[in-house]
Amino acid sequence: MDRLRLALLIFAAFIISIDFNIVYVALPDIGHELGFTAQSLQWVVSAYAVGFGGLLLLGGRAVDRLGARRMFVLGLAIFGIASFAGGLAGAPGVLVAARVVQGTGGALLFPATLALINNTFAAGPARNRALSLWGVAGSTGAVVGPMAGGVITNYLGWEWIFFVNAPLTLAAILAALRVLTPDPGGYAWGGFDLPGALVATAGSTLVVFGLASGPEAGWGSARGAGALALGGVLLAAFVLIERRSRDPLAPPRLLGVRSLVTMMALIFVLMGTINTLHYLFYMDVQEVLGYTALGAGLAFLPMSVTSIVGAAKLLPLLLSRLGMRNALFVGVLGAGLAMAAVAAGMSADGSYWRLLPGIVLLGLCGGLVYPMVFLASGTDVAPASRASRRRWSPPPSRSAARWGWPRSSRSPTRASMSARAPRRRRTWWPACVRPGG
Repeated sequence: MDRLRLALLIFAAFIISIDFNIVYVALPDIGHELGFTAQSLQWVVSAYAVGFGGLLLLGGRAVDRLGARRMFVLGLAIFGIASFAGGLAGAPGVLVAARVVQGTGGALLFPATLALINNTFAAGPARNRALSLWGVAGSTGAVVGPMAGGVITNYLGWEWIFFVNAPLTLAAILAALRVLTPDPGGYAWGGFDLPGALVATAGSTLVVFGLASGPEAGWGSARGAGALALGGVLLAAFVLIERRSRDPLAPPRLLGVRSLVTMMALIFVLMGTINTLHYLFYMDVQEVLGYTALGAGLAFLPMSVTSIVGAAKLLPLLLSRLGMRNALFVGVLGAGLAMAAVAAGMSADGSYWRLLPGIVLLGLCGGLVYPMVFLASGTDVAPASRASRRRWSPPPSRSAARWGWPRSSRSPTRASMSARAPRRRRTWWPACVRPGG
């Protein structure tokens, strides 16, 4: 039965990973058909980050108090319904709203998944293996996502990248009701820390909103600096509330856990830049090199495959030979070098061959780092504090969307690139398999 539970949790991670990567491939088509501007297109991803980042702490507490199984099912239901609504969207505002609701579902689903893994598998090799397989599922979704997104967008339209989530989430809900152990009877409404939850949700939502709005509205505007300032004030108030709370949402003592704070900072910097680079890569190959959505998905395939190799093969090898700290150092260093290589290969007269070495190395190191940040973040955390840790440490892909995306709203688009280089004929295959590419 534990294997069935693990398979379900891996499937849930797979669904989320597919959705995240499919959206990247379809962004140019979404922008053209719904009328997004070059600056507002980033809201297709940033809206998810607003919902997810703003409600993650509250979602973690809901898992602790109301039950991991209940929140897992509820998160899947919200995610599936919002995905279907996104496919029906006929205007930018409707799609952005649907993405916010999708993020809300993710804010419940992510901590519920980690709680179910921790509750099902004992600390040690069994839990480490489960987390590694969970990371592999995310990497596998990164392989299937661009390919499926390219095929679906090319032949069915961008709407179906959202519609496809509905049957997947429904299947996961039905499986959860059968294989997951029911939560204990009743609801633990006491100790919910409602004041802290509301203030933290409002503060983090405003900070994410300000970061996402700054490039479009201006950093000195009310939507930019104003939202950031108000969000900062609310988060400072949240710290004061937590210090006085009998059952705090995020115990202040966790800030003294060096491994957790270090991993939070690493997620903030590294994963934000990696996912910003994903956006730049897809816009570069479609808007500059002239690939279709299918061609962009194929172009991303080497990075996706090497990310699986990094998570499934390289990670266990380096952990056994170098230990957590040194293996993490190797992964982060490699990711930094890879990002520099990809950035150097992007130019108006560039080619796919210039990008290929960097994206291969980035996939390998990204797959290595992804599961390690979760293993390392809980190294020095007492068992009683691990539920709170799940609320403090967001998944790399989502923290990346939260912090990295605003930087990319000035990235290459059809309008901006028209002044840099003549538009190339659109092709469905990557340059590496095109004669003379």
